[in-house]
Amino acid sequence: MGLSEFYGPPTEQAAAIKLLHEAIELGVQHFDTAEMYGMRSANESLLGKAFADRRDRVFIATKFGPTRDWETGMPTGIDGSRENCRRAVEGSLQRLQTDVIDLYYLHRVDPATAIEETVAAMAELVAEGKVRAIGLSEASGETIRRAAKIHPISAVQSEYSIFARDIETDVIPACLAVGASLTAYSPLGRGMLSGRFKNESLGEGDWRASNPRFQGDAYTANVALVDEIEAVASAKGCTPAQVALAWVICRGENVLTIPGTTKLENLQSNLGSYAIELGAEELATLGALADRVSGERYDERGMAAING
Repeated sequence: MGLSEFYGPPTEQAAAIKLLHEAIELGVQHFDTAEMYGMRSANESLLGKAFADRRDRVFIATKFGPTRDWETGMPTGIDGSRENCRRAVEGSLQRLQTDVIDLYYLHRVDPATAIEETVAAMAELVAEGKVRAIGLSEASGETIRRAAKIHPISAVQSEYSIFARDIETDVIPACLAVGASLTAYSPLGRGMLSGRFKNESLGEGDWRASNPRFQGDAYTANVALVDEIEAVASAKGCTPAQVALAWVICRGENVLTIPGTTKLENLQSNLGSYAIELGAEELATLGALADRVSGERYDERGMAAING
């Protein structure tokens, strides 16, 4: 996502494609995008260009549901209808330059459309060979269970990190019950868990400026909590980001992470987290932090879009 929008100006196309190719050479296979990432779905188009000659080496996940006014970029709602599902998938297939999407998510649950209706439409795409598997994003445990009665749900994408653990009581048990993987987005707390914001401010066009955890006293308090992650990292001889990712990775065999980056050095560091093992005492220290985090993980509009 960050290559195309939301975290500042888009990365220049040639540099973005170079990074994506380097990721493949480092062993990365799973790439996550969405119709709404970038103006006029620029992120899907970017991946389509980057992977056109190496499609067999990548697993592509994309999403539909949220709608935007492409003249202004402003969100206009969520549409989980069959009509929008079929419109969206055709556009995604074209932009991604592929005949099939490996994993197709409902990006946000549409409160005006029964989840059974949306999943039935997504199941049609599987039957037609346009999609290999389907998933949900930011769905409640009840929604996940209802959806799985219509068609197998292969993955559920939710924010999950040392600072965001609210899905543990409802969503993760539902994933285990229906046999779905949990795809943890923002496992680095949108960069905060890396420690970078102790000495760096947000740039122009960075959406985090509207995020409650990056504002005022909450920001100060949350950055201070990162000291405890840094202490664990220092003792282990690794980076705070690697500790944060290792914490998510060790939560279960069905848990994957999708940390975003625009820099090769950060990508390499992120991959190094698989070599980090956390002991019981370290896990206890890190596990106590979520209850001390200040602020919601989205603003009022963003929280309203989470199915709970």
